[in-house]
Amino acid sequence: MHRRRFLLAAATTLVAAGCARDTTGDAPGANGRATDTLRYAAVGAPATASHDPHGGLGNESDALRFALLYDVLTAPGPDGTTQPRLATAWEPDADLTHWRMTLRTDAAFTDGRPVRAADVLYSLRRMGEKAAENYGRMGMFDLDAATVVDAHTVELVTHRPYAEVGRALESATFVVPEGSTDFSGPVVGSGPFLLADGDAGNAALERNDAWWGPRPPLRRIEIRAVADPQARADAVAAGQADVAGSVSPAAATQAESGGLVVVRRPAVTLYPLVMRLDRAPFDDPRVPQAVKLAVDRQQLIDTVFLGQGRLGNDLLSPADPTTPDLPQRERDVEEARRLLRAAGYGDGLDLTLRTTTAYPGMDTAATLLADQLAAVDIRVQIAVEPPETFWTEVYAQADCYVSYLGGIPFLDVARVALRSDSPTNETAWHRPDWERDLDQALATADEPRRAAALGALQETLRDEGGYLVWGAGDGLDLARPGVAGLPIGPGFQRLFIDQARVDG
Repeated sequence: MHRRRFLLAAATTLVAAGCARDTTGDAPGANGRATDTLRYAAVGAPATASHDPHGGLGNESDALRFALLYDVLTAPGPDGTTQPRLATAWEPDADLTHWRMTLRTDAAFTDGRPVRAADVLYSLRRMGEKAAENYGRMGMFDLDAATVVDAHTVELVTHRPYAEVGRALESATFVVPEGSTDFSGPVVGSGPFLLADGDAGNAALERNDAWWGPRPPLRRIEIRAVADPQARADAVAAGQADVAGSVSPAAATQAESGGLVVVRRPAVTLYPLVMRLDRAPFDDPRVPQAVKLAVDRQQLIDTVFLGQGRLGNDLLSPADPTTPDLPQRERDVEEARRLLRAAGYGDGLDLTLRTTTAYPGMDTAATLLADQLAAVDIRVQIAVEPPETFWTEVYAQADCYVSYLGGIPFLDVARVALRSDSPTNETAWHRPDWERDLDQALATADEPRRAAALGALQETLRDEGGYLVWGAGDGLDLARPGVAGLPIGPGFQRLFIDQARVDG
């Protein structure tokens, strides 16, 4: 109780400081609140907030801000399919290695310069140069071979046949002017908003009335990085923010009973247990199999997500349209014990399971996993790491930890974590045969055949990989009454809040 009072006071102070505004000229709603300003308390650590849209996107607060300041080439739609944005078309040659991308002709940066193909190629190349920071976002492209065809056309070249170029260009392809080098502050963009005040951790953005897209209903959006999930929820409850991103199920339930609105993004929150396959004890494939059989998935859903989600079947992208529908894996304690005995762990084994509080329930998941694994004599010591350092010192480095996936597409997971040379191959998944089959799938122009091949790859990973995906919880954002138009699709679709509004 003392901690909750402290967090409420802290939230009121820090979010009021970050989101306070002069409402002179605002149109008030029926409750006296301005209806042309949205105050968003987003997941993020202020100390690591960045102005560089081409580096890592560890803070959701940064990604939200970038999606307002900069245009992207394509974007995910509400159903997860790729939609045009700055790019209006992308057409391949016969072998799927050269792609002609056509750009809008009416896009302009906020300083008046038109957005040109040279700006796009410069931005893509800069992302490629920063691969170590952004998890190889442009790794499928040979950007040295790419060319500017004319003012609004770029020809992209892939290293090998790649039928999913439209999806590869989704969301994070933020475009800046050619030659931009100083990212200590915001670089001019061509998005629906521009930075009016503040800094990377606490930004106030004003509507860009010259944007080519549909006019944003809001004049102003304020984004504050707030690391603690409860502090984000308390800020909305206290009236100091209009939206809190990624709150806990308990906070959502309590707030909803108090008249606030819960915005649900179905089955997009995954807290997989990561097991590194090149280190003992997980280098014996029977141990990861035993761990997957030892857990009670329904109890985890009921406890961590308060039932607001669905069972996980060790598939990393349940919202992806290529994810296969397979028989649900059930708990089998006796088979788990048999596998451990066969692997030489008849007396059990000791593990350190690392977790953090960056997203609500990650620490609860670790506690319950430890309790459940005790049933097969796996003795777990939990280490709760600070959210400020978890993603730089634990993620993709520790032997065993609770991770986070936010509903991103399977191909993004494959690029980031499932190739031998992936920048964050957190499970040490080294399977040349699997990678060969992945390349063959991506060289398949026929969409149904390609989807079936990608589904088969996910099934292999489910059975032989180092991820225990026990559940997919609903993403829960908290909003004050009158907030509408927040996106609820999977993955990066949630970043595009330019059409959000406050109705009063």
